[in-house]
Amino acid sequence: MRILMVHTCYRQSGGEDRVFAAEVELLRAYGHAVRPLVWHNRELERLSPGQQLRTMLWNEAACCRMREVIQSFGPDVVHVHNTFPLASPAIVRTARELDVPVVLTLHNYRLLCLNALFFRKGRVCTDCARSLPWRGVLRGCYRNRPASLAVAAMLALHRRLRTWDYVDRFIVLTEFARRQFIGAGFPVERLVVKPNFVYPDPGPGEGKGGYMLFVGRLTPEKGVGTLLRAWELLGGRIPLRIVGDGPLAPLVREACARQSNLHWLGYKTHDEVQALMGEAVALVFPSEWYEGFPMVLVEALARGTPVIVSALGAQASLITHGVEGLHFRAGDPDALAEQVSWLWSHPREQLRMRSHARNTYERHYTAAENYNRLMEIYEQVVSNAVACA
Repeated sequence: MRILMVHTCYRQSGGEDRVFAAEVELLRAYGHAVRPLVWHNRELERLSPGQQLRTMLWNEAACCRMREVIQSFGPDVVHVHNTFPLASPAIVRTARELDVPVVLTLHNYRLLCLNALFFRKGRVCTDCARSLPWRGVLRGCYRNRPASLAVAAMLALHRRLRTWDYVDRFIVLTEFARRQFIGAGFPVERLVVKPNFVYPDPGPGEGKGGYMLFVGRLTPEKGVGTLLRAWELLGGRIPLRIVGDGPLAPLVREACARQSNLHWLGYKTHDEVQALMGEAVALVFPSEWYEGFPMVLVEALARGTPVIVSALGAQASLITHGVEGLHFRAGDPDALAEQVSWLWSHPREQLRMRSHARNTYERHYTAAENYNRLMEIYEQVVSNAVACA
């Protein structure tokens, strides 16, 4: 099969970028002809605010580039991961106008929420999910009001033009996300669940490092405040290593200065994170928003590392309480401290959960399992396109 993989890379590389690269590598490993077509959002820095707005709404240069690549490469299917903001949703229309079926992965909630997070002022917010996001504009949910207006205009334009009708299949990453998009009016028959995966397999770790681990952006929605308050309640008994950077870095630095059991490691490479994760007693994941599909959770499962996760949204559906890890009430530092303390003091349960975590990875999140599901989706849309020709 000939597959055109399309993605707009974020200015700060993250999970979506890693998933895109992993799927390209995976499909090539199975012998398919894969052509990546990539834009980089750092290119926006060269544009004036007016040019940025026009590009976000409809990037004609991106459409021309898409058209040229399709005509020269001749793909059987186009798989789009991210169009925001540089490529613009217009490229989806270009692909279907050239009679190539389109698959779109919905990594986040951008089509339903200006900031893509369903999160505002420290709480979950779905006020704009079932209507045009004008309340999000008034609240300045994406950076500020002017930026929010620009994103809202993009969403309104492409809803009016029915751009998303040109998508043959929407891939969502969890059943929880699927329910959110169905509730917002997306067609049930075109929404399919295919989780992300870890490739290559890092293998199980031993969990003998004597610490717990947090990996993620240091931002409010990631539950950093809850994490630090929980460790204050634990009274210095349990070591925690914190990997990542972000706006709350000063708060983390201050907490580390007060508590000798807290260690902020800053940015670490992917390989370094994998090594830390394999030796951690558990990964702590206190996120307070509806995550799309946290890659760090699946990476922990691949290493056989239990996860203590907030009982909220997609993350709660990925980890079964008492099996691969533990749940706690989101935003509640007392509840988090209780679960951390319990797991730390039950080494036999740690071993049992390590085994279950690794087994869950092997059943659901391997490269082979992901490949089979991806090909099933591609074959469906290609067959439908042939039948309709």
